[in-house]
Amino acid sequence: MDNRFDTFTGSILELNRIVQRVKDCEMKKLGLKGAHAMVLYQLGRAPEGLSAVQLTDRCREDKAAISRALSQLMTKGLVRKTAPETGRAYRTPFFLTETGAQVVAQLNARIDALFAKGGSLLSPRQRADFYEALELVVRGAEQCVADVCPEPCRKGSC
Repeated sequence: MDNRFDTFTGSILELNRIVQRVKDCEMKKLGLKGAHAMVLYQLGRAPEGLSAVQLTDRCREDKAAISRALSQLMTKGLVRKTAPETGRAYRTPFFLTETGAQVVAQLNARIDALFAKGGSLLSPRQRADFYEALELVVRGAEQCVADVCPEPCRKGSC
């Protein structure tokens, strides 16, 4: 019998748990939660800054969670924002502070070490094939959901 579902979901869930433990461990040092890690990570990838709306998309979180995370990160001095030029505060970009950039550098080092060790048994070609295949599985699954689920359900609100 083909156990692709068990193998795939079990492996993805376990990998997610490992990544969550690393995020929790790194953020706990700062009195924050693992959920803050993705906001910091995404801001670290965007020196031009990101709005709350952009962070919502990139972190795959809801607006309220991103808003709370940004507020807490600003209180900790890890994130800053520019004053809005227009009345549209939701488009205001957020940036890492110098301290925030140092935290992201540490977080990135832990992430790099995790994935280097986790993928050390793969050749560069196998690694490339794995990520390509994973993206194809995600696209195929998204199409399947689009075919069978109504719009609100596809967005996770069913």
